[in-house]
Amino acid sequence: MGILSCGKEPLQRNPYLVDIRFQREINLSLPLYNGLNFVGNSLLVPDLGINGVIVFNLNGNTFLAWEATCPNHTPKACSSLTITGVLAVCGCEDFQYSLATGQILNPSEDLDPPQGLLFYQIQDLNGTLRISN
Repeated sequence: MGILSCGKEPLQRNPYLVDIRFQREINLSLPLYNGLNFVGNSLLVPDLGINGVIVFNLNGNTFLAWEATCPNHTPKACSSLTITGVLAVCGCEDFQYSLATGQILNPSEDLDPPQGLLFYQIQDLNGTLRISN
């Protein structure tokens, strides 16, 4: 009797961003985080991850957490992402990323392959968000 298994491709880690371990809880009832209670809003939590973590309210029930460092080159002074509406923008070459999907929206031809935003785990615990890696 043989054993069959489905092979999975190994998870490809971003080659430019280091793996930083952290865990933080943020209370959405606090004034600092209150804006996250509205669909489409986002907030930069500056003291997590490499250059901070962007938390995005996707639809009122789903929150996403992204590393606030451009994932398409090694971190440098200009690689911190800024929030522009529902986009994160790299200060180095103006790469734009969707906060809803993490995908790069305007890749250059020399990116092989283009990297999307680095995703962090996030749980909604009845109004308290736990963000971790």
